[in-house]
Amino acid sequence: MKARDKIRTAEELRQIRAAARERGCSVVFTNGCFDLLHVGHVRYLESARSQGDLLIVAVNSDRSVKQIKGSLRPIVPETERCELVAALHCVDYVCVFDTPDPLPLIELLRPNILVKGADWPLDETVGAAEVQKAGGTVVHVQLVPDASTTKIIERILDRFGKKDETTSRI
Repeated sequence: MKARDKIRTAEELRQIRAAARERGCSVVFTNGCFDLLHVGHVRYLESARSQGDLLIVAVNSDRSVKQIKGSLRPIVPETERCELVAALHCVDYVCVFDTPDPLPLIELLRPNILVKGADWPLDETVGAAEVQKAGGTVVHVQLVPDASTTKIIERILDRFGKKDETTSRI
């Protein structure tokens, strides 16, 4: 299966979720921007996948990333971010969402397990109340220290921000 074959619409995922439920499988849901994929993303998604039988990852649209991160982001367009996330062995399905947060998608899919980074308090975790009310659980995963898109951008700017003979060959 090609990575892009794992990218589905919300309605397709609703049907996949229903079939998984009939088979007794637990569905895990998480979301994020996933701009400049890094080791923190990989470990986070591997941990999310270990929580259940099927991992669905919702990726913020370009418009949504701009609202959250500012006008200079994302670096990588949504179609490419989705394909990169889908290429990870631990990810079963990916979709893009264009709402301010993934709540409509969480309500549609009704995952058994909602996973977010440990930097999100339970009372600020979008969809936590809805998942718990439906009998599901919320899991917070520890983040990899200093592994972030922002840190990568800062390193690039520190190392290559000034044009000289080294950066002119890049």
